Amino acid sequence: MTRRADIARETAETRIKLALALDGTGAGTRSTGVGFLDHMLDLLARHGRLDLDVDVRGDLQTGANHTVEDTGIVLGRALDRALGDRAGISRYGSATVPMDEARATCAIDISGRPFCRFVADLPPGLTGGFDHELAEEFFRAVANSARLTLHVEVEAGTNAHHMIEAAFKAFARALRAAVALDPTETGVPSTKGTLT
Repeated sequence: MTRRADIARETAETRIKLALALDGTGAGTRSTGVGFLDHMLDLLARHGRLDLDVDVRGDLQTGANHTVEDTGIVLGRALDRALGDRAGISRYGSATVPMDEARATCAIDISGRPFCRFVADLPPGLTGGFDHELAEEFFRAVANSARLTLHVEVEAGTNAHHMIEAAFKAFARALRAAVALDPTETGVPSTKGTLT
């Protein structure tokens, strides 16, 4: 079974090419024009064991909002496509990750029902071209496009970089667990018989 997807999306605001393989090693290159987002995508690939290539050209003169949200949309679509009918997956994943003084928790259900709850008391500001408030927009875009039930909570922290990094690492680890193939699962892990 090949669990991968290639997605291209072009709008008046962004042009995105993304390739994703769920059973990877963290390989690939990430280039969005937003340094901090590239760093977060690197973490996501490494800790999620995803091969991920991302190339984005966005209207950064207006800020990073379109680039961040649209990257989340395309990543979510790639996850959705790579998961196929969801047969054999673990479905659920959770992780708690500390990052120095920060700590974040993530829980995922690959449910087919999009929902995102993001709780974080992030200080206002900008890190590497990334407005801190865009973390929530990214996770919401991924959850909606991948049809995930996603809960992300930054439970502690004072440094925005550490807080957001902990959230991305927790998401990566939870996603890695949820998409993992379960050798004891013979079909779709749902009493409904579908997660799509």
